[in-house]
Amino acid sequence: MSTPPHQSNAVGVPTDEPATEDGHRPSKAGRLAAMKEEIAAQHAAAAAKQAERGKRGARERVLTLLDEGSFRELDPFVRHRATDFGLERSRPFGDGVVTGFGEIDGRPVAVFSQDFTVFGGSLGEAFAAKVVKLMDLAERYGCPIVGINDSAGARIQEGVEGLAGYGEVFLRNVRASGVVPQISVIAGPCAGGAVYSPAMTDFVLMVEGVGQMFITGPEVIKTVTGETVTHDALGGAATHHAVTGVAHLVAADEDDANAQVRVLLSFLPSNNLDDPPSFDPADDPVRDSPELDALVPETSTRPYDVHDLLAVVLDDGDFFETQAAHAANIVCGFGRLDGRSVGVVANQPKVLAGTLDIAASEKAARFVRTCDAFNVPLVTFVDVPGFLPGIGQEHEGIIRHGSKLLYAYAEATVPKVTVITRKAYGGAYVVMCSKHLGADANVAWPTAEIAVMGPDAAVGLVFRRELATAPDPTARRRELIAEYEELFASPYQAASRGYVDDVIEPRRTRPWLIKALALARGKRVATPARKHGNIPL
Repeated sequence: MSTPPHQSNAVGVPTDEPATEDGHRPSKAGRLAAMKEEIAAQHAAAAAKQAERGKRGARERVLTLLDEGSFRELDPFVRHRATDFGLERSRPFGDGVVTGFGEIDGRPVAVFSQDFTVFGGSLGEAFAAKVVKLMDLAERYGCPIVGINDSAGARIQEGVEGLAGYGEVFLRNVRASGVVPQISVIAGPCAGGAVYSPAMTDFVLMVEGVGQMFITGPEVIKTVTGETVTHDALGGAATHHAVTGVAHLVAADEDDANAQVRVLLSFLPSNNLDDPPSFDPADDPVRDSPELDALVPETSTRPYDVHDLLAVVLDDGDFFETQAAHAANIVCGFGRLDGRSVGVVANQPKVLAGTLDIAASEKAARFVRTCDAFNVPLVTFVDVPGFLPGIGQEHEGIIRHGSKLLYAYAEATVPKVTVITRKAYGGAYVVMCSKHLGADANVAWPTAEIAVMGPDAAVGLVFRRELATAPDPTARRRELIAEYEELFASPYQAASRGYVDDVIEPRRTRPWLIKALALARGKRVATPARKHGNIPL
């Protein structure tokens, strides 16, 4: 007795095809062609459904991201093996995820793309096995992993198998962390347990208007707490970029998302054993930047925009910022100096006077560790009056969170160079990649103020009794502040101790950085044998 048309064997591959009109079975080549035709039709139908939602199909997303003609798909014939709870009625090829390898700017990458048109993009056993196989191969081959997420979460019809599948994916996220770059693109819903995999990757990019991330949706929240919130307000791109900091980047649409992924990968190596790509620089490595001489205002309380500094110092003024809307009192991102990638961390005097708070400390610490993992040298620009004071910050754990940044800088073994532009007060001076945390080269501008605290606060504390009895307290305070500034609030005392290597004219910052990084390029650091450190999480 013949098997029914399209019946599948134990591994989910069709065992037979319907007979032709003359009663003959199709040839093996004919079977392959028919199955490929069915898969192509399935992808075309999915693309049409997604287009109605203003989104691309899963395979279309992969093809538009990668270099033309470079995609090599894995496991297109895989189907789920569930035989109950209604799943037996639909067994689409690929089981809701497209996986494979391709190239971006000629460099190999692994990519998976979830298909929302197949069971809502939900993850089941076969789906997870495809992603796990891809991640294992990417780790073995040493190439980045890009995941395009558009999924409702675990597949209810498969029960614990879906949960087990997520566990296997999470394990690979952790194993690949710091080994190959992992980038998550949120191009649709990402709910429940599905959010944890992107959260563990190095960079999360959300597509505005369609990308959403939350553990419990608005309906559950309303049932449990009575609160009413929209999907976008709860977990949309704006929320995760500005408020939570989960999203490093936001894209206007899917074309913008592809462009940003490609730019981001251009700053990163393929794996932790490689160096980042370098390019022949068009920008003169020894050029002066006279506009920097007037960047820092003479009044130390007046702000300036650190982006203006970066636009002058970096090659061609190009700066690729991450988490721009979150903790804006510190700026993190990638640029190039003499054609080579650098990670930039800079205090932002325009926001909270550049103070370090909990959010800024965590943001910068994560970025520093990412750069260190992937051999990207660190350039730090310091203008920090201290840690943000306040009961809220203290009670929420600024001690623990602030020490994360200290730990990250001290642990980093990549070349580290620091420029102190103005304020560097108290513990924040130490934390911001000082010589004492292993910075390879430190330099200060003449406008630098390196001290335990600001002049006004220091005078008020040290000379409290004298000022209380002085005939003219205001005049005496001015005299003491001027004396303090001369003795302490300048770069020269630190320079006399060797805590900064030199005091330079601001216009010479770019060539100084390029030379310092070139010298540190062969840096080697011996670290104690240990399983891993214990960062204060």
